[in-house]
Amino acid sequence: MELPVIVSAVSLVLFLAMSLPICVAMGLSVALALFVGDLPPEFMMQKMYMALDSFPLLAVPLFILSGEIMQKGTMANALLSFSRSLVGHIHGGMAHISVLTSLFYGALCGSAPATVAAVGGIMIPAMEKDNYPLRYATAVNTTAGCLGVLIPPSVPLIIYGTQANISISDLFIAGVGPGIFVGGLLIVMGYIVCRWKHYGNMQPKASAKERLRMLAKSGHALVVPVVVLGGIYGGVVTPTEAGAIAAIYALIVEVFLTKAIGLKGIYEVLWSTFISTATIFIIVAPATALGQLLLIYNTPDIVSNMLSGIIGNKYLLLSAIIIILLITGTFLDTISNIVLLTPLFMPALTQAGVDPVHFGVIMITALAIGFLTPPVGVNLFVGCGISKLSIEELSASILPFLAILIGARFVIAFVPELSIGLVPVR
Repeated sequence: MELPVIVSAVSLVLFLAMSLPICVAMGLSVALALFVGDLPPEFMMQKMYMALDSFPLLAVPLFILSGEIMQKGTMANALLSFSRSLVGHIHGGMAHISVLTSLFYGALCGSAPATVAAVGGIMIPAMEKDNYPLRYATAVNTTAGCLGVLIPPSVPLIIYGTQANISISDLFIAGVGPGIFVGGLLIVMGYIVCRWKHYGNMQPKASAKERLRMLAKSGHALVVPVVVLGGIYGGVVTPTEAGAIAAIYALIVEVFLTKAIGLKGIYEVLWSTFISTATIFIIVAPATALGQLLLIYNTPDIVSNMLSGIIGNKYLLLSAIIIILLITGTFLDTISNIVLLTPLFMPALTQAGVDPVHFGVIMITALAIGFLTPPVGVNLFVGCGISKLSIEELSASILPFLAILIGARFVIAFVPELSIGLVPVR
């Protein structure tokens, strides 16, 4: 292994151990590698600039913007009311409402922490009031928030598509089945646990008329995933164009139709979008530079050779990679993992005959668990902020949900039809 690669790897670990921000740690590790290597110092700036000079990446701020508008406006509450009318009367109904609303909301914003903040901010206090233990209510909503990165449009899927140079439209379509599958597992688990432990009060069953009224009330919100996924699936628009349509549509609805957002609200929405976008891009740029550095020194081939003994069995290979992703997801955020590990794993996966679209879904679903594990479990911090529980208390309560999610990852990996069954053959 080349000296610059060793220097970058060792320095990155040391910088992370020193609790430096991830973007700073990666940038410094690249700079040190350039210092001991033979690449010009301009390499880092060029690669960081090129990482952000990408048309598909424009979809990221656009979908973040549309999600912020809907969270600030009326759409999140409308989806919550519609979910309540569908499943509120079942054992564990409030838990099912959280999962179902997270599924709907994930199709609007594509962000796990935003889904926890929007849905959990409403549902955690409501569940506690309805005789659910606070720890259970927080664990359900924190876990259900992970659906925000599985159900398209998903920001991590966009980042993966740009790194793997594959169709983001195909990735969006492939993410639907696994998202629904994981959501269904969480609903089944909620039903069993709540019936067994007698959590929550039974809600009255909504009439057909009431459900239709709630459907009509949430119609503005439900139009978004239909337009976005329908336009992409039909080949009418690209994901970036779909993001622009979603943002403009949400703005028109919330500003002019419902009038839920005024000038001050627009400013707050734009500011939140700027912060969220900058947080993502400031990681993507140095991570791409570090990834390119590893690529130049043939690190992917080294990784491929290390995995050569199991390449002949793609299921064994996928199992090994999932375990690696589960480990790296505990100390690196999702975006950093995607940018760094995608080029490293891709040669071995290609040699093993793994579909890159299928692997994209596997990777995102595996890394989604990182939102629930310290020290970088963003969903945990959002959930604790809402419930005022400690990280230790919530981490313990979330363990059964983690077991369900880890099991689901292996099912998604070993049953590719869940992911690529709807993807059109190119």
